[in-house]
Amino acid sequence: MKRRARAFLEKMRRRRTVREFDSRPVPREVIEECLLAAGTAPNGANRQPWRFVVVSDPEKKRLIRNAAEEEERAFYSGRAPADWLDALAHLGTDEHKPFLEDAPYLIVVFAESFAVAEDGSKLKNYYVTESVGIATGILITALHESGLATLTHTPSPMKFLNGVLDRPENERPFLVLVVGYPAPGATVPDISKKSLGQIAVFVE
Repeated sequence: MKRRARAFLEKMRRRRTVREFDSRPVPREVIEECLLAAGTAPNGANRQPWRFVVVSDPEKKRLIRNAAEEEERAFYSGRAPADWLDALAHLGTDEHKPFLEDAPYLIVVFAESFAVAEDGSKLKNYYVTESVGIATGILITALHESGLATLTHTPSPMKFLNGVLDRPENERPFLVLVVGYPAPGATVPDISKKSLGQIAVFVE
């Protein structure tokens, strides 16, 4: 058990977010298997309140990029408070999001605020944000295990995604997961993670 836990830790320490993606294709079967892994996540009342919209169509990706960059321009040019921009500065992010078109896949994660029964009635979902967050974490881990890189992108606001992807009102955009291979020469910021003592407390 200790060996397996240590091996998994070392594997996850090699996972890094990238912002430069290669356009070469990824087998759809790999994406499908990773999505099924995400679907095993624990969730409130087993409602499984997630919807993964997998986008590879170049025109749809272009529309998503254009809309996302419009929101990001507003964010970086005045909407975001100075302390938030200062916190982002070391990551080198800005309003330009070419990865939304470069990467072979965008997986847009939606959270279902309620389900719709066959007769059209509404069924309450429980712990939606928590459930979708757990499933997304498993999805990212599965994609990394498969040899792919990811980037979580959260333009604010994200409601435009419902229109671009023709999603119903009960689905709320949670995040955009950019998926593919890192571009040759892709770089990542030199960052560190908190120690065990900084993230955990043992009550014995």
